[in-house]
Amino acid sequence: MQLTRDRLTWLVYLQLGCYGYFLYGFGPAIPLLRLEQEVSRGVSGLHGTALAAGTLLTGVVFAKLTARFGRGAAMWLGVAGTCAGAVLLTASTALPVTLAGAFVAGFFGSIVVNGSAVILADRRSGGGPAAISEANATAAGIGLVAPLAIGLAVAQGLGWRLGLLMVVPLSAAVAVAFRGVRAADHRAGLAEAPVVGRRLPGRYWLAWLVLVMCIAVEFCMTIWSSDVMAERTGVSSGAAATAVTAIGLGMFAGRLAGGRLALRFDTAHLLLAALALAGAGFAVFWLSTAAWAAWAGLVVCGLGISLHFPLGVTRAIALSGGRPDLAAGRVSWAAGLAVGFGPFGLGALADAVGTHRAFLLVPALLAAAACCVLLTMRSATRECAVAA
Repeated sequence: MQLTRDRLTWLVYLQLGCYGYFLYGFGPAIPLLRLEQEVSRGVSGLHGTALAAGTLLTGVVFAKLTARFGRGAAMWLGVAGTCAGAVLLTASTALPVTLAGAFVAGFFGSIVVNGSAVILADRRSGGGPAAISEANATAAGIGLVAPLAIGLAVAQGLGWRLGLLMVVPLSAAVAVAFRGVRAADHRAGLAEAPVVGRRLPGRYWLAWLVLVMCIAVEFCMTIWSSDVMAERTGVSSGAAATAVTAIGLGMFAGRLAGGRLALRFDTAHLLLAALALAGAGFAVFWLSTAAWAAWAGLVVCGLGISLHFPLGVTRAIALSGGRPDLAAGRVSWAAGLAVGFGPFGLGALADAVGTHRAFLLVPALLAAAACCVLLTMRSATRECAVAA
């Protein structure tokens, strides 16, 4: 297999990068917004719930949007809507307005995520998995700039809003740079028109469950790992916050390398290896009492996590029975459920047994995801035998 990066490929990479900028900036912006709104952490956490709710709605309408307007137009609609959500989030301190902004950004941003996966997966050269991995690496790389921009804006007395709103000129720059890409280019790599209305096969839902568990692992690690690091290693809360940076660096490096690996190895076996790598990194982190060892474990864990979503969504689309747009839309349900309930479930468990013990939920999810991957492989093998 080979990966050809034409103008359409780079456009999709950067469109996903625009949403990555907003998403990575959303996390550090919400605590700053909470101070202005003078609300509890629980109430402020509703912004994450609103983001997840928007993602769930995308799962209902995505296939209809692409059937009606085409995938290319849907992508630009998603980028524009993400910018609108960012503007709405920063326009006021009124809670209903900011929650609406998070919901709008989650809805339209998920259109970009789903659209990028469908367009890149449908490549005749067979480089879809590699392209999806590289696209997510681009999103992570651009996204890492967002917290720095917000921090710099706050340090200069300009406020966090300016840093988050940089997604607007970034999106405009992408639109100008690729204004010569015709709408037909968006559809040049599509093997067939989107199929809407037919049911997805059972093997797809197994792949969908893999995504639910993998996305839950990613958000559990990024939200709660700093608490475990502070508790186990005794470092300050500020130093413990670098745990998220360690995971992010691992994910960025893993997705860059994953593009090449996906060209050489079977997607299912590569996903199983990524699950095992994440489990090994988690074990080092969970058992460590030294900060450097815990940090190293998180980098390794991030390397494994980096490939979970790109490979998981590739397999889900491949197992959709010729319904890629419908399959991508349902991926939004997986993301919404995982983001809405994964970290919440771990937090509730931590209240009962402590954060360190509650974190054993992560390897349990990884093991369950590996079992589902094996089941889909067995199903595919059985179908091949029947066909033969």
